[in-house]
Amino acid sequence: MFSKSRIHDKGPKAEPARSPESAAAPQRPSPDFGSSSGDNAPFGSHSSKQKPAASVLASDLTVTGNLRTTGDIVIEGIVDGDIRAHLLTVGESATIRGEVVADDIVINGRVIGRVRGLKVRLTSTARVEGDIIHKTIAIESGAHFEGSVQRQDDPLAGAQQQAAQAGRPAGAAAANSAPAAPAAAPAAAARPAAPASGNLGQDARAAAPKPPAPAAKGGE
Repeated sequence: MFSKSRIHDKGPKAEPARSPESAAAPQRPSPDFGSSSGDNAPFGSHSSKQKPAASVLASDLTVTGNLRTTGDIVIEGIVDGDIRAHLLTVGESATIRGEVVADDIVINGRVIGRVRGLKVRLTSTARVEGDIIHKTIAIESGAHFEGSVQRQDDPLAGAQQQAAQAGRPAGAAAANSAPAAPAAAPAAAARPAAPASGNLGQDARAAAPKPPAPAAKGGE
């Protein structure tokens, strides 16, 4: 006799046959649009720009003339002229002869001239010969300073006014600086003529030349 379990037991299911094309085609990975890795970002796509490095004037350089920058500058050499910057650092070996204007100023060397800054700091090796106009100042022990110290809420405003006046033409500056000429004095009134004198006829007759005397006759 046959067992019912063997009669109703089904054999293993056969897998459906695959076509040769589907079997040979490799599977492609799906693109990941949600990736925010910075490595795959194109060059220059960053919204924030990096701050440029500070400009450095080496100790073996001497500059004659003014320096102007909107960034940071480090002076290690000699400058004969004015300096305008955002952050100015004067090295121990530096010497500046001129006016210094910056938001932040750190002086480790020598400055001969006026100093204008929102924040001014003189280290122990600083040597300043000139006035300092500041909003906040810090002077370390050992710093050498000769001049006056004046606090202002906006010490850079005076430098901007001086720069604006320096950019004007010479004629316009002279016209603004020269005092106004006084108004011309009114012309002197004509003096009235002196009244005629009653003896004018007699004076005229007296001044007139006299006729010559007649010659004497011989018989008389």
